[in-house]
Amino acid sequence: MSKAKPLLGITMGDPAGVGPEICLDLLNHFESAQASVPIIFGDAECLRRAAQATGKPFNAPILALSDLESLPLRQLEVPSVLDFANVDFADFTPGEVTAKTGQASFEYIIEAIRLANNMAIDAVVTAPINKYALSLAGINYPGHTEILKERTDSKEVTMMLTADNISCSLVTTHIGLADVPKAISTKRISQVIRQTEKAMRSIKNKKVRLAVLGLNPHAGESGLFGNDEESLLITPAIQKAVSQGMDVIGPLPADTAFIKDNLESIDAFICMYHDQGLIPVKLLAFDSAVNVTLGLPILRTSVDHGTALGIAWKGLAKSSSLVEAVRLACLMSAHQS
Repeated sequence: MSKAKPLLGITMGDPAGVGPEICLDLLNHFESAQASVPIIFGDAECLRRAAQATGKPFNAPILALSDLESLPLRQLEVPSVLDFANVDFADFTPGEVTAKTGQASFEYIIEAIRLANNMAIDAVVTAPINKYALSLAGINYPGHTEILKERTDSKEVTMMLTADNISCSLVTTHIGLADVPKAISTKRISQVIRQTEKAMRSIKNKKVRLAVLGLNPHAGESGLFGNDEESLLITPAIQKAVSQGMDVIGPLPADTAFIKDNLESIDAFICMYHDQGLIPVKLLAFDSAVNVTLGLPILRTSVDHGTALGIAWKGLAKSSSLVEAVRLACLMSAHQS
């Protein structure tokens, strides 16, 4: 008996951004989703209008939210749309986010998380939301990661960006640079190392090598730069991981960490702050990187780009990151089962 395909809840993201059109690409190119059954959590009329604006077809089956009571999602066998009907087109312009688009995007997320928590779906895959639109709606989260953490009652989560040629996990995420030194600790770094090692083994299906970056220029230069965070906080976490049988090196200076030899020999990098990891990832894998939230009781992957309001609804958005997010969700779902 063949194993059932994983059921993926794909949140459409902010309706005014590129989320609707990349979701249309996923629906229209079913070969990219053959290993799963993707369900778009979004607004059907929004998808129709985005299809008209971009010249894309839209033929997927549509379910109303009320259909969940009579038709369990597990019975679905083809890509479909779960219609929230929550976009107000009297006050909507593609490329312009508002409180209403922020509220709509939030509703897709919390319903997908609810269903994943209840094991009605196997994973959540998210298209981009807009933090400003969320704030306009009075929804005070810096991003998906923080919403997921709260809604799954998770203690500590980690943002990991991964592609075939580079993977980075972040010790801190959406905080100001001046706050980073106060936010890092040996405990937190150890946790990120452990979560990343587990995730990369699931993805690579082998023992993996990790590298931990320093916080300061030249990784502190033996205490000359910074407050000796490398020796006081970072090195003890590396030593603990090594004592537990993990292959971990560092702390590496950030300016030379991503040289070609390291990219070929290191499976993932542990970065102290947001841009330390995101700059190399977006330079080397902008169209293919996937955002994975580690430390959750549910599986979540995401595109590694924003709402791209300047090109939204113009048929210019690339869906490759969403396709990769779906592929990775399928892979990790299989290894977790």
